[in-house]
Amino acid sequence: MTRARNRRGSRPARTANRAGPRNDAPIELYYWPTPNGWKISIMLEECGLPYMLRPVDISKGEQFAPQFLAISPNNRIPAIVDSSGPGGRPIAVFESGAILQYLGRKTGKFYPRDERARVAVDEWLFWQVGGLGPMAGQAIHFRRYAPEIIAYAVARYTDEVNRLYGVMNQRLAKREFLAGRYSIADMACVGWVRLAERQGQDLARFPHLRRWFETIRARPAVKRAFAIRIEAASAVDMHDPKVRAVLFGQRAR
Repeated sequence: MTRARNRRGSRPARTANRAGPRNDAPIELYYWPTPNGWKISIMLEECGLPYMLRPVDISKGEQFAPQFLAISPNNRIPAIVDSSGPGGRPIAVFESGAILQYLGRKTGKFYPRDERARVAVDEWLFWQVGGLGPMAGQAIHFRRYAPEIIAYAVARYTDEVNRLYGVMNQRLAKREFLAGRYSIADMACVGWVRLAERQGQDLARFPHLRRWFETIRARPAVKRAFAIRIEAASAVDMHDPKVRAVLFGQRAR
């Protein structure tokens, strides 16, 4: 396995020798450095799967390009294309939860085959995609990006994230990880907890959650995933009206 510099990122993604057999072809990861993007880079790093970053600059509207919509019709990152999909045929997968489950089934890692254990992972994975992610995202939006401070919205979403952190804290009081063993459920949540301060949360008030976060953050694969840098992302001006229109002003097309 070799390292190849990605076209727009400052850090190379894990990739494979393209001269190798088809089943060694890297998975294409359509990515931007957000909590949802981090979920998949973490899983790919944890599994040791070869992958190639395909940055999608969501501040410039690249998520609406026809080529990307053919992969991710909801015009959201992340998405993947696996040229060695089921039956040896390519497959595209969008939605972070679906991608995590797919990669878990593909590799047999971090997604148990035992039905009871898998149900526990699914519960917490769906809890994240339906609750923690949307609520934390709204808290960040109204606390940092809204054109005016709306006290009700700030309190509503900050309090709900606080409640959800409390749920995790209680769950982790008697378990090392959310579903017992380290799994895709933990990978789905850790990126959102990484942004706790932006959500108005103090991890010191949630000692079991903080212990969990520090444990996962120390994993070598997670360190590598969080270390990925996309130069264009660090240059985005969230006060630029054009950027705000792309990110926050979309309606049906």
